[in-house]
Amino acid sequence: MVEVLLLIGTRKGLWLGHRRGGAWEVTGPHLPMAEIYAVAADTRRGLRLLVGASSTHYGPSVVTSDDLGRSWQEPQRAPISFPADTGAALERVWQLAPGPEDRQEVVYAGAEPSAVFRSDDGGRSFELVRGLWEHPDRPHWEPGGGGMAVHTVLPHPHDHARVLVAMSTGGVYRTADGGHSWEAANRGVRAYFLPEDEYPRFGQCVHKVARHPAKPERFFLQNHHGVYRSDDAADSWQSIADGLPSDFGFPIATHPHRPDVVYGFPLTADAERFPPQGRCRVYRSEDAGGSWTALSAGLPERFYSAVMRDALCVDGADPAGVYFGSRSGEVYASADDGDSWQQVAAHLPDVLSLRATVL
Repeated sequence: MVEVLLLIGTRKGLWLGHRRGGAWEVTGPHLPMAEIYAVAADTRRGLRLLVGASSTHYGPSVVTSDDLGRSWQEPQRAPISFPADTGAALERVWQLAPGPEDRQEVVYAGAEPSAVFRSDDGGRSFELVRGLWEHPDRPHWEPGGGGMAVHTVLPHPHDHARVLVAMSTGGVYRTADGGHSWEAANRGVRAYFLPEDEYPRFGQCVHKVARHPAKPERFFLQNHHGVYRSDDAADSWQSIADGLPSDFGFPIATHPHRPDVVYGFPLTADAERFPPQGRCRVYRSEDAGGSWTALSAGLPERFYSAVMRDALCVDGADPAGVYFGSRSGEVYASADDGDSWQQVAAHLPDVLSLRATVL
């Protein structure tokens, strides 16, 4: 069995899970009492851990580790801050995303209020991507239930000029020129809460978007009610919610090797944020959303917690490891594409973010 590192970001610090053989060891808390909404494992030049940490005393920042969490580095100056002329202040880092392989020092950050920042030094310092910040749609974006933030950043794996982002509420935007210009890419995604125009150009409350690394023109999207797929680089979206017990949820994740395999964690509804019938189930499609299978072996039958937008992830193994963490502090792992599950941790703080990487 492969060796895996699992980053577990919670509302009160970071935990690190190591699997050697079949056994898990979980250490922490690292960065105790900080809210960890964003974690990333950058494997392009060794292994660098990147963590978006928010302290009630010191504010939000990005810290890094190059030695598997034995030590942490934080710049003397805030690595992410809004320029004075914007009149804005950073509230939280929601996403950290390493750039493509041929840009090994590039790291993107999604932030609240809705903005994207870019680092050209491996995540030590960042600059605001002005093209999105100054977009003419900005005055019309509204906060979702969790705030107004860019929570998804998906750099193209082979074309450094192309990046797709998603925000609540605003929807999906993409650039093809390195961030100088951006366009909304929401055609086909329904905003049921906008009765005058349920299919607007922008304004959708997108919860998460996933891109398949080997088929980068394919995306999967979990909306605030609605699950979608795009096969044309987000030119258009089609519903794939049929077969799910609910079209509401937060996370969505793609299999690392099989472009037709996608995972989600449905919740009953936006006003009842627990799984349908209180049953803990990850749902997997093996035909790009044409049909869905409930995965439950090893998971609890009674479960009234929820899984947040960045708390479901996969590793790069084959078969793939699949992981999710709950708002009640439980973390589960599967080493066989989701067919069976074991509990990795329990009684942690509210799990906000997960990332896994094969060592």
